[in-house]
Amino acid sequence: MADVTTQAPPANTPPKRPRGGAPEFGPQRKLTSGGILALVIKVVLLGIIDALAVFGLYVLIGKGDWLAAALLVAVVGLVNYIYLKPGVLPAKYLTPGLFFLAIFQVFVIFYTGYISFTNYGDAHNSTKEDAIEQIVSTSQQRVPDSPSYAVEVYKQADQFGMLVAEPGGGTAFGTNEQPLEDASSAPDGWERLNLNQVLRFQDEVLALNIPVSDDINDGTLRTPDGTTAFVFTSTLEYDETADTFTNTETGAVYADDGEGNFRAEDGQTLTPGWRVVIGWDNYAYAFTNEQVRDPLIRVTIWTFAFAFFSTLLCFALGLFLAIVFNHPTLRGKKIYRILVILPYAFPTYLTGLVWAGMLNQEFGFINEVIFGGADIPWLSDPWLARLSVLLVNMWLGYAYMFLVCTGALQSLPDDVIEAAKMDGAGAWRIFRSIKLPLLFVAVAPLLIATFAFNFNNFAVIFMLTGGNPRFPDTTMPIGATDIMITMVYKIAFGSGGGRDYGLASALSILIFIIVAIIAAISFRSTKSLEDLH
Repeated sequence: MADVTTQAPPANTPPKRPRGGAPEFGPQRKLTSGGILALVIKVVLLGIIDALAVFGLYVLIGKGDWLAAALLVAVVGLVNYIYLKPGVLPAKYLTPGLFFLAIFQVFVIFYTGYISFTNYGDAHNSTKEDAIEQIVSTSQQRVPDSPSYAVEVYKQADQFGMLVAEPGGGTAFGTNEQPLEDASSAPDGWERLNLNQVLRFQDEVLALNIPVSDDINDGTLRTPDGTTAFVFTSTLEYDETADTFTNTETGAVYADDGEGNFRAEDGQTLTPGWRVVIGWDNYAYAFTNEQVRDPLIRVTIWTFAFAFFSTLLCFALGLFLAIVFNHPTLRGKKIYRILVILPYAFPTYLTGLVWAGMLNQEFGFINEVIFGGADIPWLSDPWLARLSVLLVNMWLGYAYMFLVCTGALQSLPDDVIEAAKMDGAGAWRIFRSIKLPLLFVAVAPLLIATFAFNFNNFAVIFMLTGGNPRFPDTTMPIGATDIMITMVYKIAFGSGGGRDYGLASALSILIFIIVAIIAAISFRSTKSLEDLH
């Protein structure tokens, strides 16, 4: 029988940890000072997060938002589980990124989708209760035989209130949010304003509109000078049981039309309305209303043309310069490359304004110096404005393509090019049959990303032309150089047609779908291109 000898491990070899041994923070593990500090920092950060979560939970429960409160508890509980449990190391690194992705990407997309199914806008921006109070307050008139009330104005932080001496001899205190309640003096913490302070806060004092009682039809008290007040009542009387407004002067009745408005039989509505879900109406409106549909079609066509030609021009010029400055016999290549990428270092907003001044029809550098005082309407003629936008965007974007193409050209295999030269291929044939296909494999994903970026290139349009010149056949502030994203901005925040967040959100969802489809098709084509090589 053969002798079996075992060799002892070297003295300096640490013993192997058996399977199922001590956990990460078990008693057999010694924490270094750095580990203790990291643990303390982690516990402190989790404590801060938990404290903020408790405060947020208190606020949400106070408002009765149980769904958001439950979601907050679930998220905070998951974060505590991930960071307090030993192991699960990948989750510790992924959690912050996934959290911000959910907040700034996923939530924004879903919330925008929700708003697109509502009538949210200038005239429908709050709840029905707020709309009722606003309608009553904006239609108030002073009661002709209203008694005069002696008042004192008080202030607490940024809130104002009045202590009112009633005709019967009693006193009451109230604010815009709190109706008058019997009180011998102002509550604790309220400071009475003297005459100079009343004059200083004149706008806030004149804006005081204190309800006489819980019934909004009883009217409110307003003061013109901070010392006396009068009763104001609304010409529109609200019937809570019937959920209608009645004009006390004309007798017209306004009922809830189910679309966020109080509407009379003749079609007249009271403003403001309130936000409600209206289904697919915004999408239907975008394609059926002539004031939106016709400009939208032209803007969509121009958006695709702008994105395509911008990407093509930037790539062509960047590739040309990359080939020129990558020539092995060229001297001073570093200096030339630095000069070429300078436009990439300037902010788009600033560059757009500079080019807008240079292209000015009367005083611009282009007309005055280059064209000898010519009167060329670069920014006021629709087609010249589109050409100007393309040229300026090419000037802004070619440096990026130059860097990309330079890196791709320098990574091409030299042996393939040398073999082509030995076979008698010329420079053009080598470029067309070898360099360009290999180049496309490397830069195709970047071209897709550039196309998507130009599809939503808000800055260059907004700062250079503002979307102008305007279309003459629509009342909306939309012009010949507007792309879809600037059109959405004008509908959501622009002047002229009011703010319509619901319609703007619907158009944003359409842009998202279009870009997603283009990206999916393009990346599939890119995969096929890679398979061929």
